[in-house]
Amino acid sequence: MLTLALALVAMPGMARTPQTTPLQVPAHGVIGVADAQLSPDFWIARSKAPDAPLMTRAAIDARNARLLREDTSMHDLTALPATLARTQVAGWITGLASPPTRALWDEAGNPVARTALDAIVANRALDAIPASQPTRFGLAVQRASLRAFPTTLRVFNSNDDADIDRFQESALFPGDPVVIAHASSDGQWLFVVSPRYAAWVEATAIAEGSRDAVLGYGQRAPYRIITGAKPRTVFTREEPRLSELQLDMGTRVPLAQAAPDQPVNGQHPYSAWTLSLPVRNADGRLAFAPALLQKIADSRADYLPLTRANILRQAFKFLGERYGWGHSYNGRDCSGFVSDVYRSMGVQLPRNTGDQAKSPVFARTSFAPEDGRDKRMAAVRAMQVGDLIYIPGHVMMYIGDIDGMPYVIHDTNGGSYLGADGKPRSLGLNGVSVTPLLPLRFGKDHDYVDRITNIVKVAAAQ
Repeated sequence: MLTLALALVAMPGMARTPQTTPLQVPAHGVIGVADAQLSPDFWIARSKAPDAPLMTRAAIDARNARLLREDTSMHDLTALPATLARTQVAGWITGLASPPTRALWDEAGNPVARTALDAIVANRALDAIPASQPTRFGLAVQRASLRAFPTTLRVFNSNDDADIDRFQESALFPGDPVVIAHASSDGQWLFVVSPRYAAWVEATAIAEGSRDAVLGYGQRAPYRIITGAKPRTVFTREEPRLSELQLDMGTRVPLAQAAPDQPVNGQHPYSAWTLSLPVRNADGRLAFAPALLQKIADSRADYLPLTRANILRQAFKFLGERYGWGHSYNGRDCSGFVSDVYRSMGVQLPRNTGDQAKSPVFARTSFAPEDGRDKRMAAVRAMQVGDLIYIPGHVMMYIGDIDGMPYVIHDTNGGSYLGADGKPRSLGLNGVSVTPLLPLRFGKDHDYVDRITNIVKVAAAQ
């Protein structure tokens, strides 16, 4: 094993406190991380009062309501008018993404023809948006990608990058409510507005229903909260629409009203929870059907208490999952990762890092470009487990210190540190990873601490 003393290169206007604590570089190459540190129990044991509740359920619910009211990145579907005007719908669509002007490449590394891009843009059918239309509602019936344009074509900024799909925005999960605002020219896509995002989704992923049925689904009780990373319903040939359906962390699913001694989809339900899940009928309309979730699967009758121990346990359930920009690759990205962790405790966050970092409803410490390193390091030293650290385009979750070195867990497609020769070395993480914070760098002369814009204390009442 190599031993590396952290090198902190001076930048104008930033005083440096030398970090002399040597960190090991194990054979796997991720600096400062031993196998023991890949367990949540390691960090729970180092936490102060790990099982103490940090916010009550009532306080969390009140802040979630504030988030819908006060954060402009969110959409309160209950507050939308009964009729949508053309200007609002067109504004949602054009505000999401502008027509591409730069060259783009496909997955095979070939340039995407301008005619193909023009056809994708035209498929938005902006001219077909009516002057006014009744507000329509729907539920997602499966995990589905939210796209910048109505197409499955994956596009990239260079011919050597096949990971960051520039048309990928986010994802919907089974039971997520949406407003259906528009349809593409080919009829294969719907532009939908969900509480956290407005984008294009394949029409087959949405079942249209009444306002009451859609908005009431998430209020039904009793229910189960999915606390595992991504468990699946039981296989069933009787109801293939709900066979081995993935339910991601934080999803709330009501229980079906079913007799406990009667088969569900050909199987006795005594060893499973009988869920009521939305399905899409042949005419596109919403219906509900039962599906079984094994009782050994990771779920609860209510949200987990918001504690430091639960934050750590939930975050580490994703450890090693591949990075997925915009929830692609059946995974999640940095902001999706922290959102899904907190969602399992009932805490709602905006979708993207820029909105999370500046949301008006969370306690946060902000930094201006001219703020010195001492100010940032003082805030770093004051962090608590679960605090979120934002740098441009990325978010990390603080999990604790070892000998004064702060550690984070984050979903990252990059990361580098300075080797003993003073040159940057790529970590090549590309997944949910545990790393020390201070060595992480943007090249030779910039580190992550210098780039911190906000530290958000999600688990603190404001």
